[in-house]
Amino acid sequence: MAALERIFDYLEANDIRMYRFASGLAPYASHPELPQFHDQVSRCSEELARLGELARTRDLRLSSHPGQYTVLNSEDPVVRSSAVAEIEVQAAIMDAMGLGAEAVVVLHVGGLAGGVTTAGDRFLAGFEQLSDAGRARLVLENDDRSFGLADVLALSGRTGTRVVWDVLHHHCHDPAGIPEGEALRLASATWPATCTPKIHYSSPRLDVGERRVRQGRHVARQLVLPQLRAHADLVDPLGFERFIRDVGGGQDFDVMLEAKAKDLALLRLRAQLETRGLRSEAGRLHVSAHDRPPRRRGLVEAP
Repeated sequence: MAALERIFDYLEANDIRMYRFASGLAPYASHPELPQFHDQVSRCSEELARLGELARTRDLRLSSHPGQYTVLNSEDPVVRSSAVAEIEVQAAIMDAMGLGAEAVVVLHVGGLAGGVTTAGDRFLAGFEQLSDAGRARLVLENDDRSFGLADVLALSGRTGTRVVWDVLHHHCHDPAGIPEGEALRLASATWPATCTPKIHYSSPRLDVGERRVRQGRHVARQLVLPQLRAHADLVDPLGFERFIRDVGGGQDFDVMLEAKAKDLALLRLRAQLETRGLRSEAGRLHVSAHDRPPRRRGLVEAP
């Protein structure tokens, strides 16, 4: 808890108003074979409440994003039950902090076994195992291989969950061919008027890597070209500026920057955008009145 408070202090000092806290904030709290850790949230309720008050005072909006092993539509009932337990822990942390509805647990739909329809039905079965508190915090994100935005929106219509639109994932996987502006509008429409919608933005990695390959008694180096879906260390400022100016369409939304350099990527992007007339203040990005786009908020992802 002390470490999280220091993080809050850093965010305040750098005018960062959004933060994704690590999903391991309560280690082993959902582990089925370690029940001695299951009461961490209740044992730390006073500390969590104090941190929640600090977040509200500083207008700090929080979220979490459980890892790849949290698969709510898994074919394995044990994996599915573990996913339910993990989502419940994340939701309990946010509830203990007294956070508003903008604090969410972001999750991908999961595996594609059996096809989109069958896999979607499995997700609904897993979703129904969640408590009301868990359902209220859960939001869905489109992914870069299986569940495009149209698929996620369909599930949103069946469950009432909100949708976080990931721009890079959309560029990688969009079978329905939904234009950017329409994608932003459709995803934002799943959020109630009382909440600011969230999106994910990142730039694809472009640098060439190397790997060592053994060839007999020798080790050779081979060049490795990056995959389009891989996140870059930083955010392309020109691409981001184009997105903000051309796609925003007068909407107000929170932007999570998913970049390997974390806070350094955000601070660098801010500095670069300022040289192009895009100024940040109170955690929000402003564009010149002549262009009249909406203000945008910035977010740094947890290490």
